[in-house]
Amino acid sequence: MSLGIGDDAALLEPTPGHQLVVASDTLVEGVHFPSSASPQQVASRALCVNLSDMAAMGAVPRWFTLALTLPSEKANADWLSGFSAGLAKVASQYSVALVGGDTTSGPLTITLTLLGEVPQGEGLTRAGAAPGDAVFVTGTLGDCAAALNIILRKNSILGMSDRLLQRFYCPQPQIQAGLTLRPVASACIDISDGLVADLGHLCKASGVTAAIQAQLLPIAEDVRNFANFSDNFSALDWALTGGDDYQLCFTVAPESLSIVDDWIEQGQLQATRIGVLSAGDKSIDPVTVVDKNNKILIIEKAGYNHFGH
Repeated sequence: MSLGIGDDAALLEPTPGHQLVVASDTLVEGVHFPSSASPQQVASRALCVNLSDMAAMGAVPRWFTLALTLPSEKANADWLSGFSAGLAKVASQYSVALVGGDTTSGPLTITLTLLGEVPQGEGLTRAGAAPGDAVFVTGTLGDCAAALNIILRKNSILGMSDRLLQRFYCPQPQIQAGLTLRPVASACIDISDGLVADLGHLCKASGVTAAIQAQLLPIAEDVRNFANFSDNFSALDWALTGGDDYQLCFTVAPESLSIVDDWIEQGQLQATRIGVLSAGDKSIDPVTVVDKNNKILIIEKAGYNHFGH
């Protein structure tokens, strides 16, 4: 970086032989995070969510800009100090620098643009998957949907859910996993709208369909436990359609499976094989989920609209 904050624009120096990766997201209070969130939680969630796009591309994040719209009741030193602290903590953790932005008055809205780098021609994309490729996900699924259920219900067991609340307000972008997968993944996407919805996007981009084994989905025990307190959703619902997990869903060709399996066995990659791809068929849904008896499960809604229900 030749010139950062303080001038009309930043001057950046990409690494020779690399492509720039650019991603932008907007988060709105009451839509992407609850109004009860602290300024630190708002900031960490906003930056982590955007960093996840870098992970999905196999990119190293370098810089970001921030456009912050604030209502008058939050335009004070205390709120801004907390927001800045939350932003700085995540930025330091992932070695990204704030290089510009803007502030305006209005409903609380945060727009971040992330800029990263990937070696020429090595970026992961949603296209490139082929029939016969295996489908994997990193981490566990349903964590953030369970956390949101607790937040919205103000559940009496809230004090027992620190891990889930941390997963919601500070989701861990899978940067290292994306870098590891660059040589072997045929396609990749981050899980923001729900596994079924996002894998569907990958399938459409690659011209394939996916069959997912429900019993293979990695669901944490506390998510299964909290599902018992929900009237409307099961742990499987949260894992398939809840969204906001910001894990990676990626595909691997048969000839590279042994490499990925070895990484998983050796603890170098936390991932689970959950299904397989077939040739594209426009007459069926891009993603099919089956139970242990190979019975097709009916998915009412591929992705969950968190604050729209």
